[in-house]
Amino acid sequence: MIWISAAILSAVFAGLTSILAKCGIKKTDSDLATALRTIVVLIFSWIMVLVVGSLHTITEIQPKAFIFLILSGLATGASWICYFKALSVGDINKVVPIDKSSTVLTVLRAIICFEEATNLRMKLIATAILAVGIFLMVEKKKREEKQESKTWMLYAVLAAVFAALTSILAKMGISGVESNLGTAIRTGVVLIMAWVIVFARGKQAQLKSIDKKELLF
Repeated sequence: MIWISAAILSAVFAGLTSILAKCGIKKTDSDLATALRTIVVLIFSWIMVLVVGSLHTITEIQPKAFIFLILSGLATGASWICYFKALSVGDINKVVPIDKSSTVLTVLRAIICFEEATNLRMKLIATAILAVGIFLMVEKKKREEKQESKTWMLYAVLAAVFAALTSILAKMGISGVESNLGTAIRTGVVLIMAWVIVFARGKQAQLKSIDKKELLF
């Protein structure tokens, strides 16, 4: 039941990530924050590869698996960029529930792509309940907030869509690939994508003015 422990820890750290991320992008541009954050993730992921000793298996990865890992990395990058943008302009208790709707999308896509039809009826019922729960978690706006910009919602929805796509592509890409190595490769793709966006939008000059406290978060 190792997968259950790993999944629970993933949820715990994901929640912590959201809180720390919100603290770190009050003044810092979201694209720049994503690029800087990815550097830390990349270093940590390759340290894990070295710890488990799976680096030598990189030459054994099949071309098809590499393609799906790269596509998964691009989807991850798009999800992170949209998620951090949503957090920068919206409330965390509104953005996070919508982002986590990726779980619902992932389950539905897994049923279609991987034919995970075991106990299909129960899966669909549980997914529907989860969807309702996510909807109820989104804090309702007060009347005076009705005119508030819905930009955060668009980015949150896109983050969820790309996150769901990430899970499906990652599943296809890590077949026969050590999980830590797969994560490291995907993160490398995200890093390149994030910094390409930073330089394409001319935001690299903001590096000098980043708040040191936010940089820590």
